Amino acid sequence: MIRAHDLHKQFKTKSGLVQAVRGVGFDAHDGQITGLLGPNGAGKTTTLRMLYTLMQPDQGRIEVDGVDPARDPMTVRRSLGVLPDARGVYKRLTARENIAYFGRLHGMSPAQIAERTAALSEALDMDEILDRQTEGFSQGQRTKTAIARSLVHDPRNVILDEPTNGLDVMTTRALRNFLFQLRDEGRCVIFSSHIMQEVAALCDRIVIIAKGQVVAEGTADQLREQTGESNLEDAFVKAIGSEEGLLA
Repeated sequence: MIRAHDLHKQFKTKSGLVQAVRGVGFDAHDGQITGLLGPNGAGKTTTLRMLYTLMQPDQGRIEVDGVDPARDPMTVRRSLGVLPDARGVYKRLTARENIAYFGRLHGMSPAQIAERTAALSEALDMDEILDRQTEGFSQGQRTKTAIARSLVHDPRNVILDEPTNGLDVMTTRALRNFLFQLRDEGRCVIFSSHIMQEVAALCDRIVIIAKGQVVAEGTADQLREQTGESNLEDAFVKAIGSEEGLLA
């Protein structure tokens, strides 16, 4: 389980201070997929970076399975599998070698790495690309490799930043089924998106973020009820208070 309590983060720019996140808080439960939905620039990626310890919040607190990353960051990092917004792979290595490298970083034995690689390859349909050098991979093949290496250590909590960006329909469907599998295994899954239909199709709970704040949260049915709208797209637009919500 991942909990965010009143997270704040600001950045210094040439034009002054920018408040990227201003009081974001929500719970992401085990055995559920929690989606962060919002327009580009809403603060989703900054929130995720704080959750997976790449950034420290200026204010607020995070708990991952009851552990505060400010006090014990290594324990938290071992329990997380992360697909960041930047997901380059090592081009001179094969997909298998990319996965194995991350396994060794997590202190896994060769046997453990081989077992997990086989399981992930089957789940993500990677058998045909597993022993190919990743240079020249399509966007979908790179994303699959990046997801596999981020999950090689079998983490209980998974954080994905816009995982379907640039993917074709078939790869997106395969990834969606994989996320359902992670959920059904009892893992805590969080992912961000600006595509409302994707979040609606995948998520047990939705957290809508706009201008660095949580403006609504709940199931799709609860969001429609909260906003008085019968259509989820209309509910989203009303929640963020802008026609910019119509993002496909």
